[in-house]
Amino acid sequence: MGSSPETEHPVKAFGYAARDSSGALSPIKFSRRETGDEDVRFKVLYCGVCHSDLHSIKNDWHNAKYPMIPGHEIVGVVTEVGSKVKKVKVGDKVGVGCMVGSCRSCDQCVTDQEQYCAKSVQTYNSPAIVTYGGYSDHMVANEHFIISWPKDLPLDGGAPLLCAGITVYSPMRYYGLDKPGMHVAVVGLGGLGHVAVMFLKALGIKVTVISTNPKKKEEATSKLGADSFLVSRDESQMQAVMSTMDGIIDTVSADHPLPPLISLLKPNGKLVLVGAPTKPHEVPAFPLLLGMNLFYLLGRKLVGGSLIGGMKETQEMIEFAAKHKITAAVEVIPIDYINTAMGRLQKSDVRYRFVIDIANSLKST
Repeated sequence: MGSSPETEHPVKAFGYAARDSSGALSPIKFSRRETGDEDVRFKVLYCGVCHSDLHSIKNDWHNAKYPMIPGHEIVGVVTEVGSKVKKVKVGDKVGVGCMVGSCRSCDQCVTDQEQYCAKSVQTYNSPAIVTYGGYSDHMVANEHFIISWPKDLPLDGGAPLLCAGITVYSPMRYYGLDKPGMHVAVVGLGGLGHVAVMFLKALGIKVTVISTNPKKKEEATSKLGADSFLVSRDESQMQAVMSTMDGIIDTVSADHPLPPLISLLKPNGKLVLVGAPTKPHEVPAFPLLLGMNLFYLLGRKLVGGSLIGGMKETQEMIEFAAKHKITAAVEVIPIDYINTAMGRLQKSDVRYRFVIDIANSLKST
């Protein structure tokens, strides 16, 4: 008979877990490991609610292990450090994002791309070992996977950057969509998209927001500083800017066609997918080679993807955000509101990220 989550490890913990694919979250007592020589233990203060939390608890990706404690946008204050820890000390503010482990020796790990390590360990619902996320009273992680928190970056608005922020920042850097004066579009103005606009503007980029919802124009241009706004269903608007963009960051997780977006790219332009639709995209060859039609014989375009970032890049992103005063737009909620919040998230009824006030609302009974 296997051990229960409560007795597997020596340190008692408390959180909220989903028990099955209904996704309903409720209190759970569980346990975490003792603080090892290279470990950092911290009290969780805030945890962001990522759209992938919703997919995971409902087993949309068919890889759920229950009970599941979600949460990978976690910030807190250090309560204990192992004897070999050098990065942080007790009392420091820290963060943990989507990863808490990797092999540390493969080609990906030694080039600071731990997110692509075949043995990477997710913060929760990891396939290799049992891990529990940030909807909980405290965390423990190897110091390599701890982010040092800048003093002037708010904890609540900063928490979502540990997933949403690095998910859009990493492809900007890797695909070279970070040069002042470039023209880059952001598809979708949600949790990822609104952060992407702020990062691009801080990099000196001309930004166009593309959305199916014309009501988002005011938010995109007036509040977030986008230079222009396109309604993707308006063919005349889309046609007017064909072959004008250096790159596109596509944050949308709903099914949508790629050829209209590809047509907006200049030759050598790059469409980078960071959203994860449940149905596979169709990527037609013709627009990549030639453009959309014989009047737009402009090809050599790239469709790529990107998954979060390594630890070094995530630290760089957090410091960049602090320098440029970039935080996510958040609605702070108590933990007992989480099931209502998940229902609202499913309907995209949030501007733009829920963040759970763990410290003030998660009480063990």
